Amino acid sequence: MGLFSALLGNAGEASLESLQQEYGKLMVEGESIEIGFKLIRDTFLFTNKRIILVEKQGITGSKVEYKSIPYKSIARFSIESAGTFDLDAELKIWVSSEANPSIVKQFNKSVNVYDVQKIITYHTCK
Repeated sequence: MGLFSALLGNAGEASLESLQQEYGKLMVEGESIEIGFKLIRDTFLFTNKRIILVEKQGITGSKVEYKSIPYKSIARFSIESAGTFDLDAELKIWVSSEANPSIVKQFNKSVNVYDVQKIITYHTCK
């Protein structure tokens, strides 16, 4: 992930090994990370059971908030692919019956948003 893209808030894919090493403590028995993305300080993970948003807070980033969203709580979602002149693709997720998306994440062009869409579709349409 390029620095310019990260500064704009666009997420790039992170290696599963590094994600497992850093966030394995959050997993329950039988849960595994399928794909994950990093911003400058924040991370979001798609496991086989839920989406985990990791938001580092404060100047040092030592305070961390972990948000867990079970796939069964997702009411709908949308993806918008990157265009010719766009720098990013976008994912929006609505949880329960909220009118506005609960999660909005942007991805740099190196991320195949269709792979992200497949993971969410697989887990929400079982």
